[in-house]
Amino acid sequence: MATWARLGATLRSTAKSFWPVRSIFYRRAVGAGLLASVVAGGFIHYKNDPRWRLWPHIVYAEDEKQEQIMVPQMSMRRRRFNQFASMIYEDEPYMTPRDFLHSVLMEKVDRKLKKKVLTKADLDEMIKVASKAEAGNNLFRGIGDKGLISYTEYLFLLTIITKSDTGFHIAFKMLDIDGSETVDKLEFQKLKKVNGPKKELLRQGGTEVSDNVDEVDTTLQVFFFGKDGNKKLQYKDFCRFMEDLQAEVQEVEFTQFSKGMKTMRREDFAEWLLHFTNEEDNEAYQDNMRKRIPTGQSITFDEFKEFCLFTYHLEDFAISVKMSIDASKPIGLAQFKRAVMIATGHELSDNVLDTVFKLFDMDGDDCLSHKEFLAVMKDRVHRGLRVQPQYGVSGYWKCVKRETLEGAQEALRKNGSPI
Repeated sequence: MATWARLGATLRSTAKSFWPVRSIFYRRAVGAGLLASVVAGGFIHYKNDPRWRLWPHIVYAEDEKQEQIMVPQMSMRRRRFNQFASMIYEDEPYMTPRDFLHSVLMEKVDRKLKKKVLTKADLDEMIKVASKAEAGNNLFRGIGDKGLISYTEYLFLLTIITKSDTGFHIAFKMLDIDGSETVDKLEFQKLKKVNGPKKELLRQGGTEVSDNVDEVDTTLQVFFFGKDGNKKLQYKDFCRFMEDLQAEVQEVEFTQFSKGMKTMRREDFAEWLLHFTNEEDNEAYQDNMRKRIPTGQSITFDEFKEFCLFTYHLEDFAISVKMSIDASKPIGLAQFKRAVMIATGHELSDNVLDTVFKLFDMDGDDCLSHKEFLAVMKDRVHRGLRVQPQYGVSGYWKCVKRETLEGAQEALRKNGSPI
């Protein structure tokens, strides 16, 4: 909606020029005129081809050239990667393990220093660190800023911390032709592509990223395949890496929201649930938290881990719910517990379940809409990187409303309005 962003700027400029006119008559006239312009212009823009204009104009060759050259918009994940990446090598941004952990904890980073441009000597030192690193749930924190993570590896790691190991096991077996449950370095590149977001693994020209995209020896490659790249990765070692990374992310998230304590307050757990989400009902959820969740009650790290395990199986949970109840009906506590057990093989504690229902039960009838709950949880699991396109009239007018309100608010602030 770039057009509406430009329209917002125009509205701000126009409002500013009219602000000295103090009479109520002029204010109402200007307001009505602006509103009429937005509604009429938006309706015509929506009803007709997006390139249609209100007045005929001459089309120059330069316009045609710009029409043909369409540069794809940078994805949300790519923008986030570039934002948190603190290293540059051969003009390519890279994350460190510390950067990756920050990217899954924080919504944005306030970078105080420039990105560090690495030399070959810096890279060699990082390779040494990776070759000596030991497996465990402190791997990323232990390496800190002494390692490199490429963009394709970033996508791969995001998949690991949001999914169960089922899909990886299938992909691993597909690549394991001889049945030895091992893959080499080149096959691992394919494994990353199979389990990564397909749209993210395309270059701007629309061509697929090649298998040798990570020509730089990154920390993961050296950790899995050694300094010379000749080692083979066994499936059991890869499974341990997945479990360790999930456990490490769980630990840093729990530490952040528990404020370093051994237990997390139930209201802090509710804050964690809503972190990274972008739902219109978040204010209502926050109100439920304040009114319904009792103070002085806490959730242990083991209870937190069990809920994280549940979030890795949201798709299985959705299938279980659809098979047990009508999709249009809200789900009760007993049905919810049964669906979780079917999807994960584990039970959630009564403490956690009570918090979830008090937070997401909008009507106070001890039931919740599993569709709304799943939408919030998917946003939470994907750390706000799940794209939710808006189509049709409702999506269009939401964008119009947002751009117009932002423009009006900025104009009011600049002109000293008390609003």
